[in-house]
Amino acid sequence: MSSQVPPIVLNNGVEMPQLGFGVWQVPDDEAEKAVATALESGYRSIDTAAAYGNEKGTGRAIAASGVPREDLFVTTKLWNADQGYDSTLRAFDASLEKLGLEYVDLYLIHWPLPARDRYVDTYKAFEKLLSDGRARAIGVSNFLPEHLEKLAGETSVVPAVNQIELHPHLQQAAAREYHAERGIATEAWSPLGSGKGILEVPAIVAIGRKHGRTPAQVVLRWHLQLGNIVIPKSVTPSRIKENIEVFDFSLDDEDLAAISALNEDRRTGPDPATFDVA
Repeated sequence: MSSQVPPIVLNNGVEMPQLGFGVWQVPDDEAEKAVATALESGYRSIDTAAAYGNEKGTGRAIAASGVPREDLFVTTKLWNADQGYDSTLRAFDASLEKLGLEYVDLYLIHWPLPARDRYVDTYKAFEKLLSDGRARAIGVSNFLPEHLEKLAGETSVVPAVNQIELHPHLQQAAAREYHAERGIATEAWSPLGSGKGILEVPAIVAIGRKHGRTPAQVVLRWHLQLGNIVIPKSVTPSRIKENIEVFDFSLDDEDLAAISALNEDRRTGPDPATFDVA
């Protein structure tokens, strides 16, 4: 079942499924059930974070799934309050313990917090975790090009992934181009727009009708054809299954142009340049 999801080869040669399952805003007890459903439905990539408070539930589902560890790709993220070299290493240990794992496949800095200016030290701890084999790949989330430039000047490992808000109303063309030039994979959070109306947009509904697909499937297919890694979240079993059934149809040039025209550079989440919450 999992083989239907093609991999993206990250800049260090590690393969990451292009479509995974996100558990943002899913309570810990619900996460266990949702992740179990996702794994049964063929997902092999799971995206969590310390801040989500559901690493334990996610870990329980992984342990109970019977899926071999080497067939899974598990991402978690360092929360803002734990930035800094030593505190990062402690926070990583805590995440690993909650997940019940010996390593993660991808570890991300959740936000840059430029006003605090700790992300370079934090990333140096990430480089240690990578060299120790405790994270198979390291990256960032919500970093703007200027934050990535600073990292490039002061650290030695190019982030494998930058996970950013990305959906038809915020298409992030400049960021995606910047990432592509530097070998950084672009991963979309809020890929369906967090319930802010994207799935009701007439153009997307019409494309869905044309292909006999749901609006969500159309938007996920758009991400995949752009080359984005995508992590839709749902706690509804039927939607969890529906969201992975996007590998047996394609959008044509007309469809892609219609979705491209929907960009409004409109965020639903915070601005990484100013966000400063620990």
